Amino acid sequence: MSYITGPDVVKYACTCGLLKPIPQLYFCKHCLQIRCRFCVCHEVDSIFCGKCSENIPSAEARVKKNRCANCFICPSCQQELSTRIASKGPANPDDAKSPIKKTYYLSCYFCRWSSRDVGIPDQPSATGGWPERENVHINRLQEVLDTYKQIMHSEKQQKESDKRKQRGKFVSYTDKTGVTASALRKRIGLPDIPHAMLKKPKPPEPAVAKAEVDELPESIFTEPIKLMEVTTIEQRLMQPECQPLTVDKLFPVHKQLSIKQSLRCRTCEHNVSKPEYNPNSVKFKIQLLAYCYIPEVRFVTVEPLRAGQTVELIIKFTNPTQYQTTITILDLDLDEQAQYVEEQKLIDLTQNLEQALSLQEKQPMSLPSLPYSSGSQPSSLLSLPRLPSVIVKPRKIFTETNCDVAIPESSFILPPRDDAAEYDDSSEVHNFEDDPKLIKWRKSNKAFVKLAVTPRADLKLGDEVVCGFTMQHIYTNVLPPAVENKQPQKYDHKVRVFLTLGKVVGSE
Repeated sequence: MSYITGPDVVKYACTCGLLKPIPQLYFCKHCLQIRCRFCVCHEVDSIFCGKCSENIPSAEARVKKNRCANCFICPSCQQELSTRIASKGPANPDDAKSPIKKTYYLSCYFCRWSSRDVGIPDQPSATGGWPERENVHINRLQEVLDTYKQIMHSEKQQKESDKRKQRGKFVSYTDKTGVTASALRKRIGLPDIPHAMLKKPKPPEPAVAKAEVDELPESIFTEPIKLMEVTTIEQRLMQPECQPLTVDKLFPVHKQLSIKQSLRCRTCEHNVSKPEYNPNSVKFKIQLLAYCYIPEVRFVTVEPLRAGQTVELIIKFTNPTQYQTTITILDLDLDEQAQYVEEQKLIDLTQNLEQALSLQEKQPMSLPSLPYSSGSQPSSLLSLPRLPSVIVKPRKIFTETNCDVAIPESSFILPPRDDAAEYDDSSEVHNFEDDPKLIKWRKSNKAFVKLAVTPRADLKLGDEVVCGFTMQHIYTNVLPPAVENKQPQKYDHKVRVFLTLGKVVGSE
């Protein structure tokens, strides 16, 4: 049968060598390569709260520990808490016109937990003001954090000073003559004062182990344990600062913030996915999914697999684009792909060697001789190029196939996608000269193809059968064309496809 959301029986080979189903792949229209989430650069576009839909700056999110200050989640079931209204009697019961006082409390619609269960008083306003439990170890944690911050700053200053020493150029007159500020202080009899950030950080007070611990209460041995009143591991880890043991000590937890991220191709640095900035919107400004540009292959049916016997395999090809394409099934040549990887390694080695030689030939320029522009920065600093992202180098495909595919001699054409054709059967007229040995049936932009596959003779009963082939299709580039060439450009794009056919059922 044809799988829609079932097991990943059809996988495409990414440029980086990983095998992924087509819904998990992207297609870069600039470098014409398939990308997965491993070989793209992830960038955070915005940070927002999923409940109140408020965009929060990264600095504020860092201060608030990636939590929303106004929204809470249930400490019992981790669902969102809602603010409910409770009314009290009027301030003056004798006065009929006395207004009714309203109070607010937090309640969970899923497990019926409320802030009244743990003794949190109702608040007069619905926005904020909820009391929070104080952390008894806050002073100790802040002391450890300050110590590690000092260590981080001192190491950073030390690296910068080492770079200045390796530069080999004299920035000031005292450095040129060898009389630094430290030497001048010693010469005139003043004590040497090191930099504040270069001071050795004071280590925090070490933790002391105690042999005496509090004894267990007698109620543990005399009264039965009520598991409904004991917190679970998930509930305790939601509040690591106190880790309550019983459910009557659970306090509301601030909701964790969410992010919207964009994906950028590491080779050409163009976006393959970019969402809209609005937190309430689920649309994308750029979404180059592979199944919108690459023909989709689905496994339909196959005869019982037997070792060394040829069986018939039926797969379906679907053209998702608005342009007609021609598909050619080629042999899966993994040696060609391995050779391409080795060639890329030689090219990278040559480029690195040329860059190293060019850096040696360039002479470093002293600070007084830098040509300044009209601004406050040197012109050489203004013209610095943007640093490219780390490129994922292509790797070999280590998936082995144990089934031979009979490559057809002819190609077949897939018409463009037509949404109205699915509801109008009268327009199903194609003038394509199809090979009856290859095409079994076609409809609209879909074609069912017959292939002859032969599992290897050395396979045993129950072994998984994997076959593969290279699909070559004509891709029509829909980017805005140049002035000289107003027609959309067409390219022959190759994709390696792997199919998991099933298990060997026997030799006869």
